[in-house]
Amino acid sequence: MQEKRNVQIIEWEDLDKKKFYSFGVFMTMTIRAGVYPATLIRTRLQVQKGKSLYTGTFDAFFKILRSEGVRGLYRGFLVNTLTLISGQGYITTYELVRKYVSTYTSNNTVKSLVAGGSASLVAQSITVPIDVVSQHLMMQGQGGDMGRFKVTAKGVQPAEHKMTFGQTRHIIIQIFTTDGFRGFYRGYVASLLTYIPNSAVWWPFYHFYAEQLSNLAPTNCPHLLLQAMAGPMAATTASTITNPMDVVRARVQVEGRSSVIETFKQLIAEEGMWGMTKGLSARIISSTPTAIVMAVGYETLKKMSLRPELVDSRHW
Repeated sequence: MQEKRNVQIIEWEDLDKKKFYSFGVFMTMTIRAGVYPATLIRTRLQVQKGKSLYTGTFDAFFKILRSEGVRGLYRGFLVNTLTLISGQGYITTYELVRKYVSTYTSNNTVKSLVAGGSASLVAQSITVPIDVVSQHLMMQGQGGDMGRFKVTAKGVQPAEHKMTFGQTRHIIIQIFTTDGFRGFYRGYVASLLTYIPNSAVWWPFYHFYAEQLSNLAPTNCPHLLLQAMAGPMAATTASTITNPMDVVRARVQVEGRSSVIETFKQLIAEEGMWGMTKGLSARIISSTPTAIVMAVGYETLKKMSLRPELVDSRHW
C-alpha cells in the first residue's frame, strides 16, 4: 500500500526503460557541464592550506578565469564525463532498491533513505578512480603546487600540456607508478563516508520538502515548481551535514593520504573547526543548480518515460 501524498512519485514499474535511459544520458551530461566549474573551485579551496591562494569561492573563480581562462575552469572535464556510467548506475540502483524496499514497507522516507545510500555505494565504486584522476587535473594551473602529481613530468614537452588526453595519460602513469592500482581508489572510504550519507539524506529531504511545500501552496500550483524548490533545499541540507567528510575526502585523494582519521585530526589541528566548512559555499553553489536541474530534469525525464497507458492517468 502506498502512502497518500499530494506530490505523486513515479516508480520504476511505471517507466518505459528505453526512453528513460536515452533521455537520462543527455540530462546527466548537461548537468555536469553546468556545474563543473564550481566543482573544480570547491576542490581547490578544500585542498589549499588556509587561504594560501584563494580567499573564497568568488576570488578563486576570478583568479582562475584571469590566469587560466575559461578552459581552466574545465580542467579534467573530459575525463570526468566518464562518470556518466556511474550516473546511470546510480539512478538504476536507486529505482530498483526503492522497488525492492517497497515490498517490506510503504514508508517513503525509509525507501528513499535505503535506496539513496545503496545507489551512492554503487556509483562511488565506479566514480572514485575517475575522480582521483580528474581532481589531479583540476589542480594543474594555479593549483599545481597543491597536488602531488604534475603534467610537467620528465620527458613531456610543453606543447603536450595543451592536450587533454596527454595530460590525463601522464597523470594516470604517475599515480600507477607511485601508488599502484590502489592509488586509483585512494579516498574510497572517505568518498563512501561522504556520498552515501549525502545521497541517503538528500532523497528523504527532497520528498519531505516537496510535500510540505505542497501543503502551503495553492492547489493549482504545478508540482514541478514545488519539486524545483525542494531540490536545492534538500541539497543545502545534505551538503551542510556532509561537508566535513567532503573536505577530508578531497585531501585524502589529492594529497595522497592513507588515513581518514589522521587527515581529519590534522585538519582540525591546523585550521580548527572552521576547516570543516571549507568549500561549503562552493559546494552549495554547485549543488543548488544541480539540484534544481536534477529535480526538474529527473521528474520531467520520468514523466516523459511513463508507459503510454499511464500518461493520462496522472495529475501533475
